[in-house]
Amino acid sequence: MRIPNRHTRRIGKILLTSLLTVLPALALAKPTDVTIGYLELSVPDAPLLSNVLPPPEDNGEQGAILGIADNNQGARFLGLNYVLKSLRSESLDALIQQSEQWHEQGVRYLIANLPAPALEQLSRSWQGKPILIMNAGSADNALRTTRCLSNVLHTLPSRAMLTDALGQWLIHRRLGRWLIIEGQQTEDKAYADSVRRTAKRYGARIVDEKTWTFESDLRRSAQTEVPLFTKTREYDAVVVADERGDFGEFIPFNTWYPRPVTGTQGLTPTAWHRVVEQWGAAQLQSRFDKQTGRWMTDVDYAAWAAVRSIGEAIASQAPAQFPKLANDDPSPLMHYLLSEDFQLAGFKGRKLTYRPWNGQLRQPIALVHPRALVSQSPQQGYLHPHTDLDTLGFDRPESRCTLSQTHTVNGGR
Repeated sequence: MRIPNRHTRRIGKILLTSLLTVLPALALAKPTDVTIGYLELSVPDAPLLSNVLPPPEDNGEQGAILGIADNNQGARFLGLNYVLKSLRSESLDALIQQSEQWHEQGVRYLIANLPAPALEQLSRSWQGKPILIMNAGSADNALRTTRCLSNVLHTLPSRAMLTDALGQWLIHRRLGRWLIIEGQQTEDKAYADSVRRTAKRYGARIVDEKTWTFESDLRRSAQTEVPLFTKTREYDAVVVADERGDFGEFIPFNTWYPRPVTGTQGLTPTAWHRVVEQWGAAQLQSRFDKQTGRWMTDVDYAAWAAVRSIGEAIASQAPAQFPKLANDDPSPLMHYLLSEDFQLAGFKGRKLTYRPWNGQLRQPIALVHPRALVSQSPQQGYLHPHTDLDTLGFDRPESRCTLSQTHTVNGGR
């Protein structure tokens, strides 16, 4: 064992004395508040034809609350204090009005748990003004390709990222013939469209497509109706598009051919699930359960990742910039988030970054069934010149978004 000499010990004493002098000063100094607003559009639940469990009422908000707590773990040493303001309302006008009031109070960061049309309206209301909106509620593909929003970053994966993650696994397992079953809701059709895109991208063959139009009580008739409904040319897998849960829960184990059921039910691609426990995720799950008494959802995770992204990005800046970033202009922070210098530790086994062209958070996608993690995409062998995470969703040539040209990015690809 190496024994430190007198000179080394003296330097250590000087550093310790300096640290003991600086820390009390930081503790006594009034911290700079960084206030983040959380907006959620409450949509009344439609009647369902199955026993699917509805999402929790505080879905998303609790993830933001945990993100604030995590930010404040280290923020006090930097002289920062993170605060969350929340509003859930059935009125989009009320949400926009509240965001305006918050802005007058110095709020420059918003977490939006909104459907795509509402998010677009919120974004337009803030065009040309200093604001950064983090999308934690909409998986709409068009927001990442054609209806690009210059003041919005996306922490929730797009539908294309989800279906590409599933498609890679199906092809990897040589399950290349698919039967698609879609519901009648708008979001079901959007999911099915994304599945078709994935099939074309990875060379799968869609042997048939069917739309579920029944309104019968499947709790009594699934064993007789579903086999006949799924009788068609032979397929290797069924891909269900039923985001609301009207019928999809009754498809597994009732198909004409005994084949795996995937998509919104069965084997499901998702940003987060309670069965994810690797890469330190069990620690995050445990803290969330202690806080809420329930499981963390994908929307909770997206809100958490949004708050943590803001916290990590601000912590990387010079302390002199803290007051300006907190209360004035978030543009430098957005530049940094879109650069290759930013990385978020997201408990997914990979450092997470944002795509500079459309602001989408790159992230692995878990493939789960209700009681276990089956796999995680990208699957082995899917290569990309920059990062294999860009094999999920829309790569730069597939998107019309030019966020990195709107915001000058140092080192952005």
